[in-house]
Order: sequence, then C-alpha cells, then structure tokens
Amino acid sequence: MSIIYILIPIAILFVIIAIGVFFWAVKSEQFSDLNKQGHSILFEDDKEQHNKSNDRDKSI
Repeated sequence: MSIIYILIPIAILFVIIAIGVFFWAVKSEQFSDLNKQGHSILFEDDKEQHNKSNDRDKSI
C-alpha cells in the first residue's frame, strides 16, 4: 500500500511532462500542415534528380 504514495507523484509528473511536450509541439507548429511534410518527403528527391538531369542535359 505504501507503493501508491510513490507511484501517484510519478504518474502526476509524467502527465505534467506529457502536457508540456504537447503544448510545445502545438506552439512550434508541428501540427499546422500535416500534408505539406508528407509531400515534401515524397517529392524532395524528385526535384534533386530533376535538377541533376537538367544539369547533365545542359553540359552535353
């Protein structure tokens, strides 16, 4: 029964940390545009390859 006096403050501490991390993420706009980040991952390599192929074509 005495373990509950240790576990309750630890649980409260974890909840406070989780709330802090959540508000930090919202404040730093982590959730502002979820689609943009997904598209940038998919199409970032295509732009680099496209630019490299254009550079090769120009040099030939």
